[in-house]
Amino acid sequence: MKRIVLIRHGQSLWNMENRFTGWTDVDLSPLGVEEAKKAGELMKKEGFFFTQAFTSYLKRAVKTLNQVLDVMDLDWIPVEKTWRLNEKHYGMLQGLNKAETAEKYGDEQVLIWRRSYDVPPTPLEKNDPRSPFMDPRYKGVDEKDLPLTEALKDTVERILPYWEETILPSLKEHDEVLVAAHGNSLRGIIKVLKNISDEDIINLNLPTAVPYVFEFDDNFNLVKDYFLGDPEEIKKLMEAVANQGKKK
Repeated sequence: MKRIVLIRHGQSLWNMENRFTGWTDVDLSPLGVEEAKKAGELMKKEGFFFTQAFTSYLKRAVKTLNQVLDVMDLDWIPVEKTWRLNEKHYGMLQGLNKAETAEKYGDEQVLIWRRSYDVPPTPLEKNDPRSPFMDPRYKGVDEKDLPLTEALKDTVERILPYWEETILPSLKEHDEVLVAAHGNSLRGIIKVLKNISDEDIINLNLPTAVPYVFEFDDNFNLVKDYFLGDPEEIKKLMEAVANQGKKK
């Protein structure tokens, strides 16, 4: 049996403030740090032993991974970082409060921007301070690949090659792999793994720092998937994520 665990980063400062984050490099909140530690403790208790990890270029995912590995005494394992695991780019919405944006444009429109499969928010200008073209960490990325906004469809298209060419094949060498990333980048992976339709993916809500386990047979066929933790608590956390983009 082979296992990949997907974990969304712990609560960030902008999660706490209910703001669209996207590619903005926002740190973990104190709660987010504790959430990451709790996830590490849970996985250690359940006997997980990772020998390879992957994460994005954004510190909220990187620091979540670091906290998890530290609690599990796995700081030494190889970690590969990639921009392809970054969160969906929210364009001009980045930095705006979700509830205030819903007050202005309506719950339905904000839900479309947040979760629809193929409708992106208004793009940033290339020279906007929030643009990846202005960020040194992306200087090595082909300019044609850098987004100024994204729909989930675009996020899936940039993640899928990396998933198929790097993460999934890593199971040939490693029995257990950990991926620390973001709500929408992980939704893209889950959509493909579970063959979720474009219409139904809008209803998938990933809570922060809850390990999501995928078990594969030796031919890399998915056998089963499940969240680690108390089901009732996880259900409440999912509902909280679903309500983030609604008017107060």
